[in-house]
Amino acid sequence: MSLARARVFAPAKINLFLHVVGRRPDGYHLLQSAFRLLDRGDWLQLSVREDGAILRSNPLEGVPESADLCVRAARLMQEKSGVRLGVEIALEKVLPMGGGLGGGSSDAASVMLALNRLWGIDADRDTLQEWGLSLGADVPFFIFGESAWVEGVGERMQPLALEPAWYVVVEPPVSVPTAEIFAAEDLTRNTEPAIIASFPAGPTRNDLQPVACRRHPAIQHAIDVLSGFGDARMSGSGACVFLSCSSEESAQAVLAALPADMKAWAAAGLDNHPLQEWAESGR
Repeated sequence: MSLARARVFAPAKINLFLHVVGRRPDGYHLLQSAFRLLDRGDWLQLSVREDGAILRSNPLEGVPESADLCVRAARLMQEKSGVRLGVEIALEKVLPMGGGLGGGSSDAASVMLALNRLWGIDADRDTLQEWGLSLGADVPFFIFGESAWVEGVGERMQPLALEPAWYVVVEPPVSVPTAEIFAAEDLTRNTEPAIIASFPAGPTRNDLQPVACRRHPAIQHAIDVLSGFGDARMSGSGACVFLSCSSEESAQAVLAALPADMKAWAAAGLDNHPLQEWAESGR
């Protein structure tokens, strides 16, 4: 992998559960969740430029360049580091937008991790997580780079040991704006806090799921179908729904049994971000 150019992976994540335990005076919601990376995600090609320009080489439908998290992440790295180099970014979008899989946040984090090496910034992970929080609550997790117990607004993380697993993920044909779900009057915001020692044995759920299902019946339909094979639930604020499986074989068996018109795929859980070792090996 050339230090003037890199092709990097931006993995999906799922929320194994998501509890809303309170709300801060500034309106931000206080959460508890368990995050896991998946071996399915977007791909980015980054090419360093000497002129300082930050460009994207392919448009993202419905997302102007000024709102593109990849572009914003690169500009943030310039601003924080003072580096005068630029970059051209090509995004191969695999994950659905508005799917609750953290695609945009993962793209931003992978841009930050890659530019940290390509531009020779050499910031440590704690610093990158602090910078990334301004782009979105999930960005620090992808920089943290491993299964995590997550609290606060998404900025407080502890490593979490998880059993190997495969996941069947269904993509309902809807895109869910996260802000719409968190702003809903009928959202439960007072779930009793859990403790990490009780996970995964204790009861968990996704507090955003009932709200999203009432607004988007396609999500409820996906849950109903997938629940025929086990404990299906929504990831994040939706729309994607997942089912945990003990092996690739069992995941593929579920996939084969789903209706032909249902968009779905299987992926293995990852313990570590595939980009992390490369991003840090230049330090």
